[in-house]
Amino acid sequence: MSLAIRLARGGMKKKPYYRIVVTDSRNARDGRFLEKIGTYNPLLNKENPDRVKLDGERAAHWIGVGAQPSDRVARFLDAAGIRTRAAKNNPKKGEPGAKAKERAEAAAMKQAELDAAAAEAAAAPAEEPAVDAATETDASPAGAAV
Repeated sequence: MSLAIRLARGGMKKKPYYRIVVTDSRNARDGRFLEKIGTYNPLLNKENPDRVKLDGERAAHWIGVGAQPSDRVARFLDAAGIRTRAAKNNPKKGEPGAKAKERAEAAAMKQAELDAAAAEAAAAPAEEPAVDAATETDASPAGAAV
């Protein structure tokens, strides 16, 4: 029989309350269990000592017998100092999906084209408009008395 230390849900709709139980891993989540070793109320503040109540001696006993804690219960056991939990690492979680990668590549190509056009325009010599010498001499400055 494989044992599991996991949460069994109770409470009302939208107001969860969990028991930390030791059960056969094949049993239903809220089904039959061997022993209740604590409670967890996620509605309380994280600083509240009543948020997680855990019988450390019984948890250590069941772990010694071979019970495997769930991920959430492993966090509670780590916080209580009963069992250390290795930090999980999922480097692909933050990676964008295939469609987002395609959009990013298209945007990069468009930006590269714009940059190339801007560089080409900057490299080309600027043409100045041709000014007649006759118009320069005839023009009088603005505001000058005639």
